[in-house]
Amino acid sequence: MSTAVPGRAVGAAGEEPEVVGPGGSPVLPRGTGRAAARIGVLTVCQAALLVGFGLLITGPARNVWPLTVEDHVNEGFERIRTGPLTTLSYLGSEAGNTLTVIAVTLVSCVALLLVPRLPMWRQAVFLTFAVSLQALVFLAVTESVDRTRPHVHRLDASPPTSSYTSGHTGAATALYAGLAVLVLSRVRRPWRWPLAGLLFLLPVVVGVSRLYRGMHHPTDVIGGMANGALSLLIVGRALFTDGAVVAVPSPRTALTDAKAGVEDREPGSTAVIFNPTVTGEADREKLRRVLEQHGHRAPEFTETTADDPGTGQAAGAVRGGAKLVVVCGGDGTIRAVADALAGTGVPLVVVPCGTGNLLARNLGLPLTPAGALDAALSGAPHRLDLGRIAGDGLAPTHFAAMSGAGLDAAMLEHTDARAKSAVGWLAYVLATVGTLRTPRMRLTVRLDDGPVLHRTARMVLLANVGTVQGGLTLLPAARPDDGLLDLLILDPRGPAGWLSALGTLIRGRGRSERPSTLDTLAPDGTGTKGVPVEFRTFRRAELTFAVPQSRELDGDPVSHGRSLTAEVSPGALTVLLPAREK
Repeated sequence: MSTAVPGRAVGAAGEEPEVVGPGGSPVLPRGTGRAAARIGVLTVCQAALLVGFGLLITGPARNVWPLTVEDHVNEGFERIRTGPLTTLSYLGSEAGNTLTVIAVTLVSCVALLLVPRLPMWRQAVFLTFAVSLQALVFLAVTESVDRTRPHVHRLDASPPTSSYTSGHTGAATALYAGLAVLVLSRVRRPWRWPLAGLLFLLPVVVGVSRLYRGMHHPTDVIGGMANGALSLLIVGRALFTDGAVVAVPSPRTALTDAKAGVEDREPGSTAVIFNPTVTGEADREKLRRVLEQHGHRAPEFTETTADDPGTGQAAGAVRGGAKLVVVCGGDGTIRAVADALAGTGVPLVVVPCGTGNLLARNLGLPLTPAGALDAALSGAPHRLDLGRIAGDGLAPTHFAAMSGAGLDAAMLEHTDARAKSAVGWLAYVLATVGTLRTPRMRLTVRLDDGPVLHRTARMVLLANVGTVQGGLTLLPAARPDDGLLDLLILDPRGPAGWLSALGTLIRGRGRSERPSTLDTLAPDGTGTKGVPVEFRTFRRAELTFAVPQSRELDGDPVSHGRSLTAEVSPGALTVLLPAREK
């Protein structure tokens, strides 16, 4: 969950503005030195890895398949050369040329700094550093690994560098794949997917073009792609995931939304609770206009804070006689407001402005703030369930979407709020890289009045809804209004186990029945040993872990602990939904 940090001015898109010190010059963010040191160390490791691979393919492995057939690949490309293909390969090769890469990088960074209402400094640094680092590693590798170019007619002049790695392919991977990441994280239009797909495809086009033109062996192209991809990963984790770089706080600018219309506001009017880190001024103006179009005059806007992510503001609105509460933020903000509204009967309007927006996705709401608000206000009230959860070191509270422990919670712990603001849900992908080796946990599970079940797991989820980002349905039978909660126990073992688990989850899409992997139980409750995915439903669940585990509530990490107790609160929350939602 992203909350406002006292003393920090936040832009409309969640981008941290440039901070100027007393002398009038920009102040470097705190942790810049630490991030630079980490990037440097990992870049040295990257270079060592690629050099080692290069020495392997030019030394002990050079007579081992598939290296022994690389020449045949190059000869095959030479045999199929035609005039049109040669022209196309020239264009593809030029897309990874040094001058082209420098020009596209420069134009992209200028656009990132000048086109948005607030400069995207972090994204521009991400792109620049990724391209620059792969170039440095490329130079180090070509100096360390001496590999001759393929013994075919080459269509380009051979530069005085080793064939390994492909510099064109490495530069294209860092640049175009980096742009694809930024497109997916910053653009909200439907055309972002085909555009990102084309950008991801460009490095492949460059690599194939270099093979066609006889400039590199296949493993040179693979090494180039690895070089560019590793540079993106290293810089992305340092800037967006690890949380080492923190902007220096600046004086907060006065916000007028909380005051707008207060004198004209009538008792019992509309309260809008917004997370200022993800709901900019332009978004608030759009929401105000939509509210006025639906007859909600002079709504009161109140922002969340680091100390109170929405619960206190929602409770205050109810005490003040609010007849409608609108929440603008991510799942964490929505959870905090829903906790305060549980059982009050005051209708809630969910306006997704965060990274995951799991509740909005599962309710079928548009994912644009104004669109979601308009659709909800045109609809009718519906009663939804909430999950009430507690544990050691965790005060009783409600969750609206999902809670859990293990791999998912560890991934959220490693995802920095600034990363979610900068690259959206892709920050979770970056964080997952560092958490895949999260140890398997041992736990006992008791559902309702059933027997105690003994399990091992990588992850457990207690859910009120079933679908997550990317349209993946983790719990195909979960419904937010069925008076039940759903349990997922994920315990794959080895690559085959992960593939089996993924297949089970994919096949689960569209199921209306409640799936289960358990037909019979052994007396000690160990009947599903070795099963990668297990589904359960319950009204009350008690989970006890052998050792303290990472835990999360609606996308927010909470304190580690050894227990979770969850029970359903049927119909506890009233939400306005489009008429088609039943």
